[in-house]
Formats: sequence, C-alpha cells, structure tokens
Amino acid sequence: MAFAIIHRFPGGTKENYEASIAAVHPSDGRLPEGQLFHAAGASPGGWTIMAVHDSQQSWERFRDDILVPRMQQGIEGGFPTPPEETEIDVWKLMP
Repeated sequence: MAFAIIHRFPGGTKENYEASIAAVHPSDGRLPEGQLFHAAGASPGGWTIMAVHDSQQSWERFRDDILVPRMQQGIEGGFPTPPEETEIDVWKLMP
C-alpha cells in the first residue's frame, strides 16, 4: 500500500528547501528509491513538502537511512527546525 508523508516547515523558504533537497535526494534529479511522487511549495507561513512512497517501509527506510542522519549532521542553509508531520495510508493513487 502506498504511503504519503507531508512535512510543513513553519517559516521555511524556497532557499531552505533547495539546500535540503540537494542534501537528501539523488543529484541526478531522480527520486529516492521507493518514492513515487514529490511536490513542494510555499504554503501559508512556511513551506510544505509532500511525498508518496510505494510503502510505509520505503518511507521509513528513506527517513532512517538518509533523511534523519543527513539533517542531524546539519545542512547549510537547510530548514532550521524539524517539520510538522502528517502521515497518510494512501487508499487511492492516480497518475
């Protein structure tokens, strides 16, 4: 079952996003393994990122092996605070 994650960064900016995504996504523009969809943009009072993975396990693998360790190391220019997070068990995913 597909699994979605929504991260909202209050006060986040496009510049924070660009620095963060460069540090955690493949440099050739591909999505990380298991990620099916990625969208991001300005939202009221900050920045929001939405990602859909092919499973919750895929999300957790990306989170635990790449995202969290890289953010804990510090990303110059990245988001200054952890996100507000919403998880969704995707019932329907359309192209």
